[in-house]
Amino acid sequence: MPSNFSLQAARERIETAFSPDGFRSLGHGLIELLSDHLLKVENSQTEVLPWRHPEKNIEEADALLGALGESGIDPKELTGKFRSLVRVMLDRGLNLHDPRYIGHQVPAPSPIAGLFDAVGAVTNQVMAIYEMGPWSTAVEQAVVRRLGERIGWPKGTFSGLSTHGGSLANLTALLTARNIRLKESWESGVTIHDPENPPVVVVHSDIHYSVSRAVAVLGLGTRQVLKTPLDSRRRIDPERLDETLARLRTKNHPIVAVVACACATPIGAFDPLAEISEVCSRHDVWLHVDAAHGGSAILSETHKHLVAGIDGADSVVWDAHKMMFVPALCAFVLYRDGAHRFDTFRQEAPYLFDPSAPGLVDYDAGLKNIECTKRATAYGVWGLWALLGPQIFSDMVDVTFDLGQELFGKLMGAPDFEALHRPECNIVVFRHLPPQLAGKSPECIGQYQFDLRRRLIESGEFYIVSTRIDGVGALRVAIMNPLTNADHFDQLLDALRKFGNDIELS
Repeated sequence: MPSNFSLQAARERIETAFSPDGFRSLGHGLIELLSDHLLKVENSQTEVLPWRHPEKNIEEADALLGALGESGIDPKELTGKFRSLVRVMLDRGLNLHDPRYIGHQVPAPSPIAGLFDAVGAVTNQVMAIYEMGPWSTAVEQAVVRRLGERIGWPKGTFSGLSTHGGSLANLTALLTARNIRLKESWESGVTIHDPENPPVVVVHSDIHYSVSRAVAVLGLGTRQVLKTPLDSRRRIDPERLDETLARLRTKNHPIVAVVACACATPIGAFDPLAEISEVCSRHDVWLHVDAAHGGSAILSETHKHLVAGIDGADSVVWDAHKMMFVPALCAFVLYRDGAHRFDTFRQEAPYLFDPSAPGLVDYDAGLKNIECTKRATAYGVWGLWALLGPQIFSDMVDVTFDLGQELFGKLMGAPDFEALHRPECNIVVFRHLPPQLAGKSPECIGQYQFDLRRRLIESGEFYIVSTRIDGVGALRVAIMNPLTNADHFDQLLDALRKFGNDIELS
């Protein structure tokens, strides 16, 4: 123990960190700061992205870590220092609540949902076994039941769990499919009896990269990811899928799963799930639907037709931290056959699972989840649903999907813009094509879109992303803020024109 160590001083510092009275004071100040920040951001009174070079931000964050030395701050100065640190966090962060944030598929979450999440964070409600997180387990399973029923599965027949994000959810679901379709693969590994015909996963050609990653992690190899042809709307073509599966069966290729999308990331295309489900059923193939983004269309009477047939899937991934507008991360893996919940893993952990209460094992998240300790991921969605009802989710889906049509209409009416598809949801992909691009090569046109987007986001005026369609660069908008309106789209097109004027073409 260091010679200058003082037990009394240590206890005083611990008291500062754990004091309920101190927490009350800081908490009131935090809510005040956050409320003022949201008011300013929602009225676009600041930059969407306060752009700085990464090293500059890292240097500032590091300097703040060492600003007070080893012992920290005098408790009398705690409130002021806390407020200054929170202000830095707010000033440096991306402002998703600004209606001009229309970028990645990460929403401006309901602040109310964030408050429910905070309860779990402050009290550290975690999950592995039921007794560690009795209420967080109950909340998760209650939400699972509601989502499964909305999909259309009969009560008591399905199962599910939450994960930290869609990538982990896809991995979990495909691990389950692998273990079921490739018997003994969990115990013996992936044994390839016929090297000429290894196990495959058949996927939508625009599948999210997390699926290919999952296939690699599962030991199947990315070369065994087979992309099935798409139709003119960038959806899986059921007839071509049928041909693909028939050919694989003829060659005795083990088929681990077909992965369909609701919706695919590039342009938000929803696969014809009813037809795909019928094809997979006929070939006895596991159907996994990545509905991370579009699953919430189920909650809308106006848009639920987009996911018709999803009840035929064997597994579904559905991210609440996308179109249910709750803080990340909160995703769900749902199984049509509830018995599959224990096929993901086949392990024992005697120090965790209590043989004196075997009836509780079904409520132990650690047996079904890649994670052992897991935060209470579902608090935000459960709290928002319990407080405002499911209509709030339908409202946010309806409003943002309708805004996709609004933007599409404006693009169609602007001669210097090209809409690259008719949107089915809140994802819209387009290009700015000013007169100076006439006759330019696809490479030049694509690079112009990338350069234009970089100038736009670094200005702080808007935040959008870029993509490639048929190998050529394009601009992509995901309307993830229900406070965005048609006027913001006019401002966006004007901003793109303005910054486009400053780009020198090669």
